[in-house]
Amino acid sequence: MSNTTKLALEAALKRCLLHKPIDKITINDLTSECGISRMSFYYHFKDIYDLVEWVCVEDGRRALQGKKTYDTWREGVLQIFEAVMENKPFILNVYRNISRGKIESFLHKLTYDLISGVIEERSAESDLEEEDKVFIAEFYKYGFVGVMLDWIDGGMKDDYKKIVEKMIITLHGTVAVSISNFEHMQKN
Repeated sequence: MSNTTKLALEAALKRCLLHKPIDKITINDLTSECGISRMSFYYHFKDIYDLVEWVCVEDGRRALQGKKTYDTWREGVLQIFEAVMENKPFILNVYRNISRGKIESFLHKLTYDLISGVIEERSAESDLEEEDKVFIAEFYKYGFVGVMLDWIDGGMKDDYKKIVEKMIITLHGTVAVSISNFEHMQKN
C-alpha cells in the first residue's frame, strides 16, 4: 500500500506539472489529485522537494534496470536519456524552477552507478585500487552529466539518440584504456 501511495503522488505531481510550475504546486493540489489526506503525504515525504527527489531516483532506477555492465552500458546511457525525455515537463520544470543542482545531483548518482558497475566488471581481474576506480568513474560521470545538462539547458530539442551515438564513439574503448593506464602507473 505504501508504494501505491508514493506512485499515486508521483503521477499527481507529473500531471500538475503539465499545468503549473513546481513552485506553485501545493501539497493540497497533490493530495486532492490523489484523493488522500495531507497526513498520508507527510507519512511518506517531508515536503514536495522530497517527493521530487524520490521521483528522480525512481525514474532513474526504472531506466537502468540492471544496465550496468560493459555490454549493456550503452543501452543504459540511452535509457537514461529516454527516461529524461519521457519526463520532459517534469525535468524542465524542476531544472528551471527548483534548481539545476537537484537535477545535476540526480544525474551524478545515476551515471556514477552506471559507470562504476562497468569499471568494477572491467577491472575484476586487476589489482586496480578502489581509489583509482572511483577516480575513473567520477571522471566519466562528469562528462556524461555535462553533456546531458547542456541538452536539458537547451530545452531538450536536439535528438538524444545522436548525442548518445556521439558519446559512444568518443568513449569507445576508453574505460579499458583508463584501467590499463592506472594499472601501469601502479606498477611503476
